[in-house]
Amino acid sequence: MRMRWESLFDDMESQLEQELGAEDAQLRAEEERLRLGRLTLRGRLAALSRQTDAASGPLRLELRSGAHVTVRALTFGRDWLAGEIAPAGWPAAGGAQCVIPLASVAGVLLERSAVERSLEEQPAAPARLAERIGLAFVLRDLCRRRAGIEVDCGLRPSGAAWLLHGTIDRVGRDHCDLALHEAGTPRRESLVTGYRIVPFEQIMMVRLSG
Repeated sequence: MRMRWESLFDDMESQLEQELGAEDAQLRAEEERLRLGRLTLRGRLAALSRQTDAASGPLRLELRSGAHVTVRALTFGRDWLAGEIAPAGWPAAGGAQCVIPLASVAGVLLERSAVERSLEEQPAAPARLAERIGLAFVLRDLCRRRAGIEVDCGLRPSGAAWLLHGTIDRVGRDHCDLALHEAGTPRRESLVTGYRIVPFEQIMMVRLSG
């Protein structure tokens, strides 16, 4: 009888361990589903940009205009990223500086291994001030600096690239005023060829001149 009880208890312990193990596995799977459900495009791009190995490379983005741009992201704001357009022969430095609204990103081109890296849980870190700054603040800073810029507005109805060269005169809540002039020239009234109000939603990318 004693042997039968021992066998019964062994069976009960084994069954309980299996049930607890299955419950833990289900709990972990549910926690992972919840974590993935909270991921944002910004978070996944930031995770990829934190990779330091050469295999990661810069971000390859497709914009809503259909244009493709390869960028080495350096800073992420609330709704934008800033970095350098990666030149041929990356990781050599020297690419043009740019600001890309996250709303202009239509897709991210990835290798299979990069997909997995973009999903990795990132260690918690104190939020930087830049992470709370919106696109309007960045454009106001460029306005204050009187920086010459090129605004990529996507494609014209004819299919030609729609690029605006100039200097930002002022920035509203959802638009900016651009004084148009030749690239590489200062913003002088005598050199301004026109003025344009540009809605933020039309901006695919801003490149800094010079």
